[in-house]
Parts: sequence; C-alpha cells; structure tokens
Amino acid sequence: MSRIEALFARKNPVFIGFTVAGDPGIEASFGVAKTMIDAGADLLEIAAPYSDPVADGPVIERAHVRALRAGTTTGDVFALVRRVREHAPATPLVLFTYHNIIHRRGADRFFAEAAASGADGVLIVDLPAEESDEVAPYAARHGVDRIALIAPTTSPERQRTILKDASGFVYLISLEGVTGERDRLPPGLAGLVGAVREKTDLPLAVGFGVSRPEHVRTVVAAGANGVIVGSALVRLIEEHAGDEAAMHAGLRTAIAALRGGFALDPEPDMLRRERVEG
Repeated sequence: MSRIEALFARKNPVFIGFTVAGDPGIEASFGVAKTMIDAGADLLEIAAPYSDPVADGPVIERAHVRALRAGTTTGDVFALVRRVREHAPATPLVLFTYHNIIHRRGADRFFAEAAASGADGVLIVDLPAEESDEVAPYAARHGVDRIALIAPTTSPERQRTILKDASGFVYLISLEGVTGERDRLPPGLAGLVGAVREKTDLPLAVGFGVSRPEHVRTVVAAGANGVIVGSALVRLIEEHAGDEAAMHAGLRTAIAALRGGFALDPEPDMLRRERVEG
C-alpha cells in the first residue's frame, strides 16, 4: 500500500497543504515544508516553480517568480523533496508541476528522480488526457501516482476518460478560474463530489478557493475525503518573507484554524440552501 493509500485509509478527512519549492528561498522552503507538516498538513503538495503557471492566480504566481529568482532548479526541487521525506517518512508528498518541466528533463528521468527523492505522486496541471501516454508508462514504471484533475466544467464523459488512468487521489477543482482565496465556495460543490464519486473509488480532495475554516467544513460536508489549501498559506509566506519566525508562526496558526473547520457545523449555510432549494 502506498503512502497516499495508507493516509486516506486511516484518516478522513485529510488536510493537504501546498507550497512552491524555493519560495521564498531554496533553504527557507525546507523550513516552510517542515512547519506545514509539523502543524498538521497530512499530505503536502510541492510545486516545481515555472515561468508560466497558467492555473495559478496572482498569489501563487508571485511565489513561482520568487522561487525562480532564487535560482531554484528542478534538481533543487528533488533535493527538497528528499529532505522533506527524511523529516517526515510517513507523510505523502505530491509534486505539482507543468508538463514542459517533465518534457525537458525527459519523462523517464523525471519520474525516476521523483521516486528516488521520495515523491509519492505527480500532478501535471496542463497535460490533457489525450497526451497522457507521454508520461503514463514512466509513472507506472517508477511507482509514482498520477493525480487526476477534474473541474466543474468537465463533462461526465471526459471525467471517465480522466479517471481511467488516475491513481492516488482525485483533485477536484471547486470553481471556474485560477487558484486564489475566495469569500465563499460556489454552490453545486456537493453535486460535483457526488458525480465524480459515482465514477471512481479513489479518494476525492477539493482545492481552489479554500481559505477559511468554514470553507473546509463545506468541503467535508459535500462528501470530500480531503481539503487542499494553497493561496491562503502562500500569502503568509509572501507577507513574512523577511521574517522567518513570523512566517512559521503564521503558518502554524493558519493551519490550526483551518483544521478547526473539520469540527464546525456539518451543514453550513451554503449546503443547507442547496438541500432546501434543490
């Protein structure tokens, strides 16, 4: 059983944190990852910095820029994953990346290095299902899960195509648009979770826009197995980039508060309205 499978088998729901490797600096990013895990991130997504992160909003875009300006390379990303793995042997680690990074390095080499560094899964944001054969054999060869992405606009037929070769867990995008904090999550989230649940036995985790404890509870009440928080945590890194003590304190406080959403009212106002109106 993989670390991802073992986590979802023993824990429901799980809290998934996100950070960009090399943000705000190569060495500092290890401290960020360590603090997130120690503060309660059950699984950590580590993004390889990229010059054109089209799925990301301004907060995470700026994190990619900071990491690239710090000189972060793909080799540095694997070195960071290796250090995090040594710190947290049981914590699942997922690389969040764009296909060009894999293409330039070579898919076989990339997945071999990912596995050797201790990564459990890879999420490729911009690789369409029709082109997944470029990476699927190498991910399977090296035992690395390929995390699928499904959006609210994904048709049922396309959901089935995407899920056919998915493993680890499924990343459900909660809303139309890019990453970033929102005041509220859109209605219909429970419907998306339910529709995908009918097509797969893999755990479902929801991200994009999740930034408050009440959002966490909404995601859990919708039936998801995991909650993914990115921009709200990356913003704290940006705000305290010159004060690492404040940065780590802010991350610990934020993760504790967000995890507190697991214990909130199991039927938030948004879901209550969906039930009554639907």
